[in-house]
Amino acid sequence: MKIFVTLFLLTISLFSKADSYQAQAKRVTIHRDEWGIPHIYGKTDADAVFGLMYAQCEDDFARVEMNYIEKLGRMSEVKGEKELAYDLYIKLLIDEKEAKAEYKTSPVWLKKLLNAYADGINYYLQKHPEVKPKLLTHFEPWYPLLWTDGSIGAISTGDVTEQETALFYGLPAQVASVKYQTPDEKLTGSNGFAVGPALSKSGHSLLYINPHVTFYFRPEVHVESEEGLSVYGAVTWGQFFVYQGFNPYNGWMHTSSEVDVADAYIETTRSRNGQVEYLLDGKWIPFQTKIITLGSRKIKAYFNHRGPVLAARNGKWISVRSYNRARKSLMQSWLRTKTKGIANYKRVMEMRANTSNNTVYADNKGNIAYWHGNYVPRRDSSKDWGVPQDGSSSKIDWKGLHSVEEIVHVYNPTSGWIQNCNSTPFTVSGTSSPLRANYPVYMAPDGENFRDRNAVRLFSQTGKLDLQGLIGLGYDRRLMAFETLVPALIDAAGHESDLSEVVQELKKWDYNASSSSIAQTIAIRWGLKIMPKIPKPKQFGGETEVVQNMEDYAKTGAKSEMVQALREVLAELNRDFGTWRVAWGELNRFQRISNGDALQMDDSKASFPVPFTSSAWGQLPSYTSRSIQGSKKWYGVNGNSFIAAVEFGPKIKAYSLLAGGQNGSPNSPHFFDQGQMYSEGKFKDIYFYKSDVLKHAVASYHP
Repeated sequence: MKIFVTLFLLTISLFSKADSYQAQAKRVTIHRDEWGIPHIYGKTDADAVFGLMYAQCEDDFARVEMNYIEKLGRMSEVKGEKELAYDLYIKLLIDEKEAKAEYKTSPVWLKKLLNAYADGINYYLQKHPEVKPKLLTHFEPWYPLLWTDGSIGAISTGDVTEQETALFYGLPAQVASVKYQTPDEKLTGSNGFAVGPALSKSGHSLLYINPHVTFYFRPEVHVESEEGLSVYGAVTWGQFFVYQGFNPYNGWMHTSSEVDVADAYIETTRSRNGQVEYLLDGKWIPFQTKIITLGSRKIKAYFNHRGPVLAARNGKWISVRSYNRARKSLMQSWLRTKTKGIANYKRVMEMRANTSNNTVYADNKGNIAYWHGNYVPRRDSSKDWGVPQDGSSSKIDWKGLHSVEEIVHVYNPTSGWIQNCNSTPFTVSGTSSPLRANYPVYMAPDGENFRDRNAVRLFSQTGKLDLQGLIGLGYDRRLMAFETLVPALIDAAGHESDLSEVVQELKKWDYNASSSSIAQTIAIRWGLKIMPKIPKPKQFGGETEVVQNMEDYAKTGAKSEMVQALREVLAELNRDFGTWRVAWGELNRFQRISNGDALQMDDSKASFPVPFTSSAWGQLPSYTSRSIQGSKKWYGVNGNSFIAAVEFGPKIKAYSLLAGGQNGSPNSPHFFDQGQMYSEGKFKDIYFYKSDVLKHAVASYHP
């Protein structure tokens, strides 16, 4: 009888939930334009979130699911033991129990959004039984609380690697191996530009949104509600807020930051009575422990008042203080989308929960602004926080957070422009930039890179800009790093008689990216061989000066090393193409033929030539490519993703471009419909107002 009653009640509950889904779905309308971009309208904010999650699942449920498999620390369950090290890393840094507890105590408005997030995905799965999840058949409303602030895996660990952590906790060495990454991938990032009225042809502020991320990591969306939500931009798959974008009043672009938000501590430890203890202010304190489950493995993890123990170096345990998961981060990310001007935006910034990003800002009142980071712990500025500190004294612990006005920032600079390219904030507005001497090093240890130099050069010599001019600036093709490196190569190879033709080709090059350039092919392939050999000394604060390092190498690097690398490049080109005279566009291609976890490319199938290359070489647009599964041609893997240029006049005027297409299904017309446009840097109109949306809608429906 009990079993019958339980099943009866469960059936009623399921029908009740289904009715609830359908009722909410009727309050949501999704309009798809000719590019497949979803324009989602809901009666309430929660309705809009419900529709947004449903639309994301329509476009690429696999990526939505995979992002949460990752944040749950369960990648190894679908990808095998090679992901065990990363799963352990995640479970040490992001506590599922804390996320569940914070959901239960969330304010009503946030709980409504979290519930709508889960309901939108679960309703999609209910309506599409043909979709077979890899692992997650039901989504929980606390899942979004596992994230940091919407960035790509913005996990801060005080420079302790997942490999160190895996080895410390006894995982097999083979699963703690370093994942493959090309040298230039490590130097790519994002660009954000803001133009004030003085430099704008229309007298209105302009914003350029240019994140450089793994391709297809973020789709383009437009979300509105009758509760005041009206936002357009890029959303990370599975998140319910626009991460980089704009509303009718203001817009924001995030670039990754090197602001110190996580620190490592060297702990003095001992074993006593079956416990491990650490020394603090002359007292021995037991480490807290918890069991982490990884498949059949049970791992005993250690924590102190600072955070988890992540490694051991020279026989000493290393603990890490960080801020990798917090409800406040999610709240700040949502509230940002509903700001109505700079005063409002500053109030949201004062929540100080964004750990990974700088912010470039513009609004419809003519304001432009920049903040270098947001969450900045206060600490002893005389110490080098780029290295682990002695943890035996509590005096070394953080002393609260800096206020927003204390962190590095600039408001309405007299230069009329702001640029940040994942670089130092002390060149952000030319002569109007903040002064390095006014801030502790841990606030801005970032070095200068060649994109930064290029952007400063362009803004310093430009006349007044409109949106097309701003896009043109954002697509400048100057490869400034090679202005430093190639003359050194020419000097080194100039006396080698068998290299005379190659040297002449390099001498003719103007250092601008072009699909027809042979010199570009040689320089980039040579540069990738040289880059790992360039010494990268860390500065006080923990970062390295990319520009200075390359300049030093050009002056003092071994000529024989440069020449040997060049000979290797020529041999490889002759092997793969029968000649070293290979135009860059013949080698460098854009192709999308599958949507699986593993990249698949095929030299025999259609692809587009791409003039651009990795932004590591100083070019502002980024297109990092490499050989995939032994291909002779190179194919793009990350770089420009969602790009937008916005003018904040009486009405919003904006253009955008998305890598490849909106939909993840190879059968969709929107799988690769922006492919050629993307390869050429040609933008499309953004439909921000409902009258324009309806005019261009090719499909309109309720979820």
